[in-house]
Amino acid sequence: MKCQQRLTVLTMCVPLVIATAALAAQEAAPPSYVVYDSGTLGATFAFGSGVSNLGWVAGASNTNTGALHASLSTPGSVIDLGTLGGANSAVEWPIKNNHGLIVGISETATADPLGESFSCAAFIATNGHTCLPFLWRNGTLGALPLLGGNNGFATGINNAGTAVGWAETAQHDPSCVPPQQLQFEAVEWTAGTNQPQVLAPLGGDSTSAATAINDAGEVVGISGECDVAVGAFSARHAVLWVSGRPIRLPTLGGQGWNTPMAISNDGIIVGFSDAGGDVVDGVLTPNFQAVLWTPGGIVNLHTLPGDQIAEATGVNDFGRIVGTSFDANGNPRVFLWEHGRIYDLNTLVQPNAPLYLLETGDINDRGEITGLACVVVDGACGNDIHIFVAIVAPESSRADGQQRPSAVARPRMNAVVSARLRQHHLVRLGERVAATRQ
Repeated sequence: MKCQQRLTVLTMCVPLVIATAALAAQEAAPPSYVVYDSGTLGATFAFGSGVSNLGWVAGASNTNTGALHASLSTPGSVIDLGTLGGANSAVEWPIKNNHGLIVGISETATADPLGESFSCAAFIATNGHTCLPFLWRNGTLGALPLLGGNNGFATGINNAGTAVGWAETAQHDPSCVPPQQLQFEAVEWTAGTNQPQVLAPLGGDSTSAATAINDAGEVVGISGECDVAVGAFSARHAVLWVSGRPIRLPTLGGQGWNTPMAISNDGIIVGFSDAGGDVVDGVLTPNFQAVLWTPGGIVNLHTLPGDQIAEATGVNDFGRIVGTSFDANGNPRVFLWEHGRIYDLNTLVQPNAPLYLLETGDINDRGEITGLACVVVDGACGNDIHIFVAIVAPESSRADGQQRPSAVARPRMNAVVSARLRQHHLVRLGERVAATRQ
């Protein structure tokens, strides 16, 4: 259902969704999906990060040379978006622009003068080079301007063409953990001119980063200290910017990893938040849960049964949410939250599906979902990880509407798949960016 009221600050429509969730959960039939393999750029690893209402899927894929390139998947084809001179590039956040504009990150051929790895190195190999935010338009990849530093990261762009992300300034920040040295701040790149406008952090914080923007120009992201420039204490606070003014969002009580991932055009914000107790003896360990933000506070969507941590990554304008849920060993599976109920998406797809859905991704207004999945071979995950697209099944092919989906066993994952997931997903960064300050 869509909101009847425009969002200002936190006057969201989510209470309408929450208030009717119990009734809707009783009345609504479990949804059914058909999943298909969107392919790769010729190698064995690819993922989808965003899906527009056109059905375009932006993400990244390995090429035959072993590089990772930003990609655009349309029905029947996967397009290589190229790089800004380096070997690697990617689209790492949900992109919902319906006019063919895509933003992401790319390694360059320029050595980083300060020897930093910056935020990009958590997602793509930068090989000691700088990393720049890019805008892809009309088949051309171009760099977005920075704030005086050497690196930047683009995450989202709305239908007006305004993009967001973060960029380094020239200021050395004492809260940075080496090799990171420079402060970074959230950026809004103005549509048309691409001029960067700073979105300031909350008072008392030194850094900020924007993760998503909707068509009303409302921006969400994080605020904190420089740290290692990825999550952790950089995400001490979750933030909503309205007309450029930062507003603190509530959290589940944790001191890090509090990150909005997406904001719908009706102002529904989803992401993840650490619970209290994430810092023990000065060490920050991720314990986050999938969440959405409401006018009354924060709603914990929790995990799928038996799992330990989860994150919501996408939301559409009808309040449907997708995300990833992880067990204690870090094994992921995709969830769909709809009408107040959380489903393992693998239980909603056709029988004997060729893919097991591991991570999201995004969901568009038609209910189409993307992410990454392993290709199932003899009941186990093979070596290949591909982009998946799940589409709502035709009414004629759906099972009994009141039948509850049955559990689907997680397939075995070999060392190759486990290593790829460990490298790809932000959740696994908790091992390498464990912080030592309160």
